[in-house]
Amino acid sequence: MAHHHEHECCSCEHHHEHHHEHHHEHGGTSRQVTLIVIAALLLAAAMLIEHFTDLSTWQLLLVYLVPYLLVGHETLHEAAEGITHGDAFNEHLLMSVATLGALVIGFMPGAETEFAEAVFVMLFFQVGELFEGYAEGKSRDSIAHLMDIRPDVAHVERSGSEESVSPEDVKVGETIIIRPGERVPIDGVVTDGSSSLNTMALTGESLPRDVSVEDEVISGCVNLTGVLRVRTTKAFAESTVAKIISLVENAAERKSKSETFITRFARVYTPIVVYAAIALALLPPIALSIQLAPFSIQLPTLYAQLTIWIHRALIFLVVSCPCALVISVPLTFFSGLGGASRKGILVKGANYMDVLSKIGTVVFDKTGTLTHGQFAVSAVHQTTGRPKYSEQHLLHLAAHVEHFSTHPIGAAMRDAYPDEATDGCRVTDVEEIAGHGIKARVGNDIVCVGNRKMMEREGAQVIECSLEDHGTVIHVAINGEYAGHIVISDTVKADSAEAIAALKAQGITRTVMLTGDRREVAEHVAAELNIDECHAELLPADKVDIVNKLLVASSQEQTGNGLAFVGDGINDAPVLARADVGIAMGGLGSDAAIEAADVVLMDDKPTKVATAIAIARRTISIARQNVTFAIGVKVAVLLLAACGLATMWMAVFADVGVTVLAVLNAMRALKTD
Repeated sequence: MAHHHEHECCSCEHHHEHHHEHHHEHGGTSRQVTLIVIAALLLAAAMLIEHFTDLSTWQLLLVYLVPYLLVGHETLHEAAEGITHGDAFNEHLLMSVATLGALVIGFMPGAETEFAEAVFVMLFFQVGELFEGYAEGKSRDSIAHLMDIRPDVAHVERSGSEESVSPEDVKVGETIIIRPGERVPIDGVVTDGSSSLNTMALTGESLPRDVSVEDEVISGCVNLTGVLRVRTTKAFAESTVAKIISLVENAAERKSKSETFITRFARVYTPIVVYAAIALALLPPIALSIQLAPFSIQLPTLYAQLTIWIHRALIFLVVSCPCALVISVPLTFFSGLGGASRKGILVKGANYMDVLSKIGTVVFDKTGTLTHGQFAVSAVHQTTGRPKYSEQHLLHLAAHVEHFSTHPIGAAMRDAYPDEATDGCRVTDVEEIAGHGIKARVGNDIVCVGNRKMMEREGAQVIECSLEDHGTVIHVAINGEYAGHIVISDTVKADSAEAIAALKAQGITRTVMLTGDRREVAEHVAAELNIDECHAELLPADKVDIVNKLLVASSQEQTGNGLAFVGDGINDAPVLARADVGIAMGGLGSDAAIEAADVVLMDDKPTKVATAIAIARRTISIARQNVTFAIGVKVAVLLLAACGLATMWMAVFADVGVTVLAVLNAMRALKTD
């Protein structure tokens, strides 16, 4: 998956890619290893023959050609193919020219044979290829572990019997059966049964999630305990799993700036190197022989000089091959994407890694991002002095009165007092007074639950609440007498404060919270979480305006000038798309938000924002290390080669050794701890 995207880095890589595919298809890795081992043994044998016999140069060439062609035939083929496709300047061409040159150089007067070195360069190049294939396979597997979430089959109930079909063939509204141990194939709502689901593959959450009738289930989870019947609410193509898979598959298409740098670099670099090598081989000998005899070119001198300089030019070519860069930079990004996905963080493209690493401002939506987005009872206050009713009794009566209410506040009361359905109290004469509240008889008491107006209407004396600005205050009067109040608020997520602290520790200069909620509630949450600034009572369009202003402000700051927006709701989609990086809480966030975002957090934990930034920074720094290391070693050996101080062995290290080290370094990006 996403294979071809990475190798567009240099024209050379196209061919090299199809031979990779071809390797991997035919148990290629083991075939490659076998070839390398046999060629290495043959090379050792050839070196022994050279040492203990006195064969002529031609005979030796034939002995060495066996391991050379065995290990190098594919590279030579790729180089030839490159030339015929008008794509000549690639690493295969560099390798072929350098090694063929090394084989030929021994026939020039006064030159040492370089047969063993030629075979060795080819051998080492193949080892480098092997490493690259392995590393790429590893990072692909780590993204492919997401593919494990793809279900293969769905069991559908049709006309009274059960059929096993491909998930693509299930229509919206059909009923599917999911047994313990099976993966949920399509998003839907449970119509029968209860179970717990393992959401690990989607969210990285180890705690199973309990579901029963009326609960939503999302595809990709594994059903653990009971049999579930689920009415599908989406087609497979629209399901959570299908979306995640296509997100990941498209991620590598969006190249990062560092990758496009490599692409540009390779197009310019390879021809320059080839022409520089030709110049290095021809110009100094001609210049020297003219200098020795100003009016006539001395052929013997020219010939001797040519031998020396062609040798230097060949070493120059081997060294200059840019495989370390071309391979390791895209691989680093790919590994980073894979490592992040293991943590339940989907980054939709390598270019967002770049931006994520430079974030200076993080803007959060409040509801559903920093808070749960569901109302819950946060406090119960009785009347002062000697209260007539305990907190429990107050909640008990209020929950009964709100039993039939469809309002979220009613639901919060019922959640806080779950026993109300079974405690045997009779509720009669329920009367809902619009804009005020609800009045009902519970047992022998007449209970009113509602706002201040409701209390005034009943003639009950309201006592002020100290937590007025934390949420919604619901007053309770019993038999016309004020009994106390219940505070209902949207509760802050357990790790929100930790998330903000982690961002500040990473040097994020500005944290901002936006919400449509009341100003008092927003300011209370912002203060509790230590957020720098908050804007409340906003409509979706206002959020876009504020983000635009912040974008302008952040682009003027020198350090960390990117802006990330973290949100989860449908109304966040426009802002997510507008920010430098839009981060969606994807666990149970809205589809529109996940669609518009650049990074999706597969669970609803705000701390993952800091994790994502940390992974991005690490990935970018590994890519930088690779570029610096590869270019540094190359420049050093190139200078030595031009001065005639470098050997073919040094050239081999500067090329393949550096590649292997860079690839190993790139693989560190997979590890995120």
